Amino acid sequence: MLKIRLQRIGRKNEAAFRLVVTDSKNGPQSGKFLEILGSQTPKTDAVILKNERIMYWIKNGAQVSDTAHNLLVKHKVLEGKKKNVLSKKSPTVKKKEAKK
Repeated sequence: MLKIRLQRIGRKNEAAFRLVVTDSKNGPQSGKFLEILGSQTPKTDAVILKNERIMYWIKNGAQVSDTAHNLLVKHKVLEGKKKNVLSKKSPTVKKKEAKK
């Protein structure tokens, strides 16, 4: 199965991310990917996306990871709501509910 996900690049404390299409069996740091679809630099808030190629891969059955989905929704490549990417193991509990 093909996945569209973020791959971390850049030096220590200078993170940058590539949006890549890869097989889901490959690790995120393996360096094996089919195509680079964009990039993001959180430090400068620079985002470059290839909208046509992203839609091409989605139409051909590539699944989008949750974080990549939120990035594409934020930049209006995809429509819909953002997904919760927080840990599912320990849900956040509001203070009012905890006191009851």
